[in-house]
Amino acid sequence: MRMILTVIGIGMFCSSAMAQTAAERAACMADFQKYCTGVMPGGGRVIECLAKQLDKLTPECKKVVQSHAPK
Repeated sequence: MRMILTVIGIGMFCSSAMAQTAAERAACMADFQKYCTGVMPGGGRVIECLAKQLDKLTPECKKVVQSHAPK
């Protein structure tokens, strides 16, 4: 069951407004899976979740999050 939810979450993450390019999705996919799997995309929830983990993110994902985070 958890695997199914993970796959659904990944698919939703990939289509979210936050990850606008394939490179951005690739940069943050592992961090999303590790820190935000249970987060439903929409309303800025994924970017908010990743931003809360900013110090733990890969450098590539950190750049993506910082570029999309509300200012």
